[in-house]
Amino acid sequence: MQEKIAQIARSLKNDVVKFLREIIAVPSLGGREGAVVQRIKEEMLKIGYDKVWVDPLGNLMGIIGSGERIIALDGHCDTVGIGNPDNWQWDPFEGKYRDHIIYGRGACDQKGGLASAVYAGKILKEIGVPDGVSLLVVASVLEEDYEGLCWQYILKNSNIKPEVVLLTEPGNLEIKIGQRGRMEMKVKTRGVSCHGSAPDRGENAIYKIAPIIRDIQQLDKKLQSSSILGKGTIAATEVSSTAPSLCAVADSAVLHLDRRLTEGETMETCLREIENLPSVKAVDARVTTPEYQVKSYTGLIYPIKAYYPMWVMDRAHPLVKGALGVYEKQFAQKAPVGVWNFSTNGVAIKGMFDIPTIGFGPGREELAHTPGEHIHEDELTRAMEFYAAFVRNF
Repeated sequence: MQEKIAQIARSLKNDVVKFLREIIAVPSLGGREGAVVQRIKEEMLKIGYDKVWVDPLGNLMGIIGSGERIIALDGHCDTVGIGNPDNWQWDPFEGKYRDHIIYGRGACDQKGGLASAVYAGKILKEIGVPDGVSLLVVASVLEEDYEGLCWQYILKNSNIKPEVVLLTEPGNLEIKIGQRGRMEMKVKTRGVSCHGSAPDRGENAIYKIAPIIRDIQQLDKKLQSSSILGKGTIAATEVSSTAPSLCAVADSAVLHLDRRLTEGETMETCLREIENLPSVKAVDARVTTPEYQVKSYTGLIYPIKAYYPMWVMDRAHPLVKGALGVYEKQFAQKAPVGVWNFSTNGVAIKGMFDIPTIGFGPGREELAHTPGEHIHEDELTRAMEFYAAFVRNF
């Protein structure tokens, strides 16, 4: 069966490359994924998925099989923007193909993994899924800015609960078993406004932020580390104020913090950490986690708190051991294992709902969000092969 899966995957290389180039050519910023969802839906129907639908948030889902045990392959179809167009050597939406490499925004993050997942379904249509099992392929939305929101919606608002989920984010074709979490925090100080020509008449809220920033910088050096996920970090990323004008002292100021979470760190522990800083206590600053009202391309508005918990799978877990076994059997070599440095939909799937989750994706992590983003066609084939073998051997 291993050779048959490999043979079919190789025969589909041109098809998956063509499909990836076509979905790269459809811009799909978060909240604007409608056109690319429609294109992926057409491909699923052409391949022969047994059921294909779009949920109210805009997530596209395709099922093969009729078993009650669901194996989900998740890939988000939204991308970040292109930044300064002058930094690109080619049109980011051309889907350029040269010397076995596909270039463009989303090539590796993460339309490549999604294309491979969709075409793994074609392999399974030919070889069959195990009895009692269904494959669910999800083209999820709104991941880049609000990772996990899509799966929070799915798991809270549908009858779908996969037994396991495999994330197809770029991962250098390693089996990924976790990631650091992240959260956003805002530190607000208050002051008294006055004319900028006589600042001593007021109380400048921006000045109260300055010692807090210094304490944050020192705190970053002291944060705990994990042998698996690495060190937690914190960074000040924005300062804003409500000064009545640029000629007036600010009556309030807000410091925005980016906090990356390692094992043992939660939203509550991180909030307390900031609240207990001497500089925060000295000015009675308010520390909060922001909440967003996120609007999907379907028009649905869904709330989310800016907290995305860490998650990690034990290497002794049956899912991890099974995936390692499938890899070694399919490719006749030892499976590389790692964790992601960035955040994924696993923050909800595993971090919030404790559904066993791993990752395996084509594409180099370091190319994500860069103007040099690209992916090699052989990685697409290898990913297709692994996804099909993983489901077949479940």
